[in-house]
Amino acid sequence: MRAIIVKQPGPAEVMKLHGGEDPGPPPGQISVRVLASGVNFIDVYHRNGQYPLPTPFTPGLEGAGTVAAVGEGVDEFQPGDQVSWSNVPGSYADLVIGEAGKFVSVPDRVAPETAAAVMLQGLTAHYLCNDVYQVGEGDTVLIHAAAGGVGLLLTQMVKLKGGRVIGTAGSDSKADLARSNGCDEVIGYQDFTSRVRELTDEEGVSAVFDGVGRATFDGSLDSLRPRGTMALFGQASGAVPPVDPQRLNSAGSVCLWRPNLADFISTAEEYRRRAGELFDMISHNDLVVRVNHRYSLKEAAQAHKDLEQRKTTGKAILIP
Repeated sequence: MRAIIVKQPGPAEVMKLHGGEDPGPPPGQISVRVLASGVNFIDVYHRNGQYPLPTPFTPGLEGAGTVAAVGEGVDEFQPGDQVSWSNVPGSYADLVIGEAGKFVSVPDRVAPETAAAVMLQGLTAHYLCNDVYQVGEGDTVLIHAAAGGVGLLLTQMVKLKGGRVIGTAGSDSKADLARSNGCDEVIGYQDFTSRVRELTDEEGVSAVFDGVGRATFDGSLDSLRPRGTMALFGQASGAVPPVDPQRLNSAGSVCLWRPNLADFISTAEEYRRRAGELFDMISHNDLVVRVNHRYSLKEAAQAHKDLEQRKTTGKAILIP
């Protein structure tokens, strides 16, 4: 097997490709031949030490592939089955091993690259608009980084539910992509709160979905209508400083969430249900998954650089 190894946290160049032996799956686990693995900001946080992991480690949590072998006691999968996953450490590799319950079956009608690309970001978008704030007909929401991986998927889901989307984008090309993806209005980050107020007749939006963090946090709170909901689900621009709860009062008795995907797929039933709904949307052409960037395993460092420098739109994946 081959895998990216990080021996010490640091810049993208600390990721090196190494070879090793296939240990085979222990009881209760399966080994999967990886066809594609997703590249996400959490991988960057693991690599640079912002979210520390014991070293050495292999980055990556998400992917899709074919079951190679099953360990003792596993009866839900067989060699040859197509599976995907959203939280199996060590996914920057051509073989991944994990607990059987962390994998879901992929229907034949969904391509492996699509399945790999949609797990983390698609499941995140799903719980944001269905559970953190249940978007309804006529709701107006603000989605930051609307041309990013989560933003593109979340916009489509909100539109399917009858919502109106105001999206932010950092360049003309990203704004064009966000519009073509269904955003009703696309605005820049500069003074975005004033633009949101203008576009909502000074009322504000029902919900803000913010994966940017430090740079947009205060403006996001000020973009909400009274009793609105803010979901801070990422921190691409850096961590948000400590917040006085009184800030939520002055913003209009608003609700602030800091959700984590793991808590919304905490049972096998919920995990499979969410993934199944994603795959159904894809197979019915209700959800377009844009895989815009493909890299080999040895190009993992470049993938991280492109992600950190905001050069990517849609999804980036590694192809072993």
